[in-house]
Amino acid sequence: MSRLRVDGPLGAEGSLGLERELAAGLDWELDYYSRPILEEDGKKRWELLICATPDPLGSAREPAEPFRWMRICPASSVNSIWLKEAIEAALAEALAQGYGNPRRIRCWRGSMRTMVQRAAEGLGLELVPSRRCYSLVEWLQFRQLEVYPQEPGYLAGPLAPPPLAIRPISVPLPEAVRGDRWGWATLPFGALAEASDWEIGFAGLLNLPPTVAAATPIPGIRLFSRTRALAIAGWLAGLEPVRLEVDGDQLVLEAGLEDRWLLASLPAEEAGAAASAFAAARDNAGGLQFIAVQSADGAERLDGFWLLRDLPDG
Repeated sequence: MSRLRVDGPLGAEGSLGLERELAAGLDWELDYYSRPILEEDGKKRWELLICATPDPLGSAREPAEPFRWMRICPASSVNSIWLKEAIEAALAEALAQGYGNPRRIRCWRGSMRTMVQRAAEGLGLELVPSRRCYSLVEWLQFRQLEVYPQEPGYLAGPLAPPPLAIRPISVPLPEAVRGDRWGWATLPFGALAEASDWEIGFAGLLNLPPTVAAATPIPGIRLFSRTRALAIAGWLAGLEPVRLEVDGDQLVLEAGLEDRWLLASLPAEEAGAAASAFAAARDNAGGLQFIAVQSADGAERLDGFWLLRDLPDG
């Protein structure tokens, strides 16, 4: 990829420019779905998993270990009423363990969005349909490998794959949030350990995986706007950015549950090489990638910075 280059750290030392709410705890991530286990009645087990999104800033308002909670749901009780009561129990347990109420709940599966929405609204909780549920996905992967196979009734062997979802058409960015220009960029993984000290307007940081070497380049893009950088960053913050990809000759941002936004069109002679180079760099970095928004190439302040991680989303 001719324009994929190694830049220096994208931000200077300073305080993270985010106001911290004192009354609420961390965001929660939720998965309410069937598991590969047959119960004695011949029906598949349903399970509710809830975990808190770890705070890369190390909030002193929460215990050291992020909140986790699990409850099995009888197949005959899969509905928003049972879910609302279960979330109430999780809220009570979190309070008893010294955790704050969640600021928001992220729902990972589109097929369960309506049911989760009803339960959350009944409790006055804000629901965010989003695949930015990295902690939840890692926990679920662990359970699929280490927990479920030990359970009676485990359905071993390959299961029938779900039908392929119809990929939505990429929608161009609104005129008001288009930058002046953009460019490929990379950051060494080791530099991300200091990201919480960078001066950032809107931030979406993640706890970093321990298996990536410090010198590993993390691929990403930088969006530049001399007059609208902060507005663009604020708009992107509401999208729940998930991953970047080169699709044909288009640079696409996947966000939310199934949104796809067209960030740029690539010259036909560059698109193939760009797609291969970006995918290889992302895979070598354990799925990590980033988006940065700045007013100018040499600006020390980042108006927006999001770490993304390519994880399964269904």
